[in-house]
Amino acid sequence: MLLTEIAETSRAVAATSARLAKRELLADCLRRADPEEVAIAVAYLSGELPQRQIGVGWAALRRLPSPAAQATLTVTEIDAAFTAIGQISGKGSVATRKALLAELFARATAEEHGFLLRLLSGELRQGALDGVMADAIAAAAKVPAPEVRRAVMFRGSLGAVATAALTSGSEGLGAFGLEVGRPVKPMLAASAPSVEAAMDKVSPAAVEWKLDGIRVQAHVRDGDVRLFTRTLDDITPRLPEAVAALGALPVRSGVFDGELIALREDGRPHPFQVTSARVASHGAGQSVPLSVFLFDVLHRDGTDLIDRPGEERHAALSEIVPEPLRTPRLVTASTDEATAFFQDALAHGHEGVLVKSLDTPYTAGRRGAGWIKVKPRHTLDLVVLAVEWGHGRRQGKLSNLHLGARDPESGGFVMLGKTFKGLTDEMLEWQTEQFLALEDRRDDWTVYVRPELVVEIAFDGVQRSPRYPGGLALRFARVLRYRPDKSAAEADTIASVRATAAF
Repeated sequence: MLLTEIAETSRAVAATSARLAKRELLADCLRRADPEEVAIAVAYLSGELPQRQIGVGWAALRRLPSPAAQATLTVTEIDAAFTAIGQISGKGSVATRKALLAELFARATAEEHGFLLRLLSGELRQGALDGVMADAIAAAAKVPAPEVRRAVMFRGSLGAVATAALTSGSEGLGAFGLEVGRPVKPMLAASAPSVEAAMDKVSPAAVEWKLDGIRVQAHVRDGDVRLFTRTLDDITPRLPEAVAALGALPVRSGVFDGELIALREDGRPHPFQVTSARVASHGAGQSVPLSVFLFDVLHRDGTDLIDRPGEERHAALSEIVPEPLRTPRLVTASTDEATAFFQDALAHGHEGVLVKSLDTPYTAGRRGAGWIKVKPRHTLDLVVLAVEWGHGRRQGKLSNLHLGARDPESGGFVMLGKTFKGLTDEMLEWQTEQFLALEDRRDDWTVYVRPELVVEIAFDGVQRSPRYPGGLALRFARVLRYRPDKSAAEADTIASVRATAAF
């Protein structure tokens, strides 16, 4: 399969907002792929690299050769080249990567250039999300979509499941099951604005503290422990204290879901960055240990529990996991009791709560109605300093906002990060017109504007960041609305932002 077929499909998928049309475009492309190309095609059309990271950043993509006139690159050639680039290390590795990239791009057409740039930069946003891709795989292989979704749940890889579906159909998909040692995608939670709203949907319910830690899936077999992140990366060697705690559980084999979090001596959490840095430390920094909090069990001593009701799974968890290693939990049908539990979680420094159905099975990789998260919402009124051009469906629209807080001392603004989340099609149209009218200067990617428009931003917290001048960045920032009623002089100050930080 030529890369141009992938690029053309990606462009067509980005150009339509209809889910069914996206599915059919993707399915048609997958049908044309050879068995050894299917997993690569699925990854590229999902905006991902099979290699995850190959050490290529924007600096390596700035000066590239002119496009080729004719399409000759195949997806297997591209995949092999990316693997080779990712394996380069040592002295001169940067120059070697650039040289190999130049060779690759010299053979790519103009459309392939654009596709590869977006793929390598992580900017390939075309609406081919996991759910759409799973449906496309089912359509291409002519198998029921639930069979594909269940196989993905167990295997954790759309590419591997697509290969099995297109080569062996339902029989191939049926071979996937829960295996101790192979991570499954975690179950996700929907959101509600309040405990009352969540309890309206699920009651009676289990209400659990929502910890601001690292989601971890623990696989235990005969005392051997492996730990996986929510992106299914193996982080076992970095966390000996968690391995020791889980290895002591009275279980021959088990698969557990939970959180790892760094706690202060008083039991309150450190800032999220302390936990994330500890997980990323590759064994260093063990002076900040992580505490284990488990809230679910998917397998126990040869028995799969993934399809059992939530209450039954928790009962099995309580039999083998001591209370200090379990997430605090309350089962109630009372909104008042649940709200008090929520306030207690906040008082202990945690994010909020999860309201969970007692009946729902563990729907791995999906955001179902069985789990509902409730968090207090932080908002700031910030000024837009610049805007980046969008990609995919947002091609030709100004999308990614550079956000700044007011600095009364300097009279300027301090950048706190970027976001394109929360923008509707109507907002994209409106802001593109507004920002072009406010344009001060531009480069290839960004339009820098006069700092006049105020936007209300919701966010989950503030973290330290060396990337921005103020040393701070917003976590999970998203646009709520523009504030034409406010001038830039009325925007929140950097002091207000610092006041929300739990450092």
